[in-house]
Amino acid sequence: MPRRKLSTAEQRRDAIMEAAERVFAARGLHGTPTLEIAKAAGISQAYLFRLYPTKAALFEALTEHCNQRVYRTFEDAARTARTAGDDVLEAMGQAYAGLLADRTLLLNQMHALAASDDPAVREQMRASFAALVELVQRESGADAEQVRGFFAQGMLLNVLAAMRTEEVDAPWASVLLGPVDERC
Repeated sequence: MPRRKLSTAEQRRDAIMEAAERVFAARGLHGTPTLEIAKAAGISQAYLFRLYPTKAALFEALTEHCNQRVYRTFEDAARTARTAGDDVLEAMGQAYAGLLADRTLLLNQMHALAASDDPAVREQMRASFAALVELVQRESGADAEQVRGFFAQGMLLNVLAAMRTEEVDAPWASVLLGPVDERC
């Protein structure tokens, strides 16, 4: 009989993160039972709580995971654009537009913003935005007004993507979406 290979805590954390991404995206912090996440990860609820002592701690870990994905995407886009001699700010905007295709990531970002009444989530989101603003300024050389515009455009894209506005054939949607090349 073959020996069963046990997963490491790190492998379990990865499985939990994958499950948490899907489950929290559907219902957010307050509407998601931890038992559902444990089942989706293929572990017991007791083991889930061994790795993440509270549901809030798991949500904070997921939020950090999602925020790091955005940060790494911006870093990669900036590096690639600089190497190619392209506009860094535009490249980061295009890369972010690509991330919005991942509805799970988008919904988790929206849920994290909605859960910002929780002091730990709020501080985490503030720290994430601070790091992103610093990265965008440093890598693009953009001034404060350009950075504000970049993030304002990104937030508009979040809202439009969350509402699936690209599926709407109406004047208001066309005004907000604009031509494809202006979306970032």
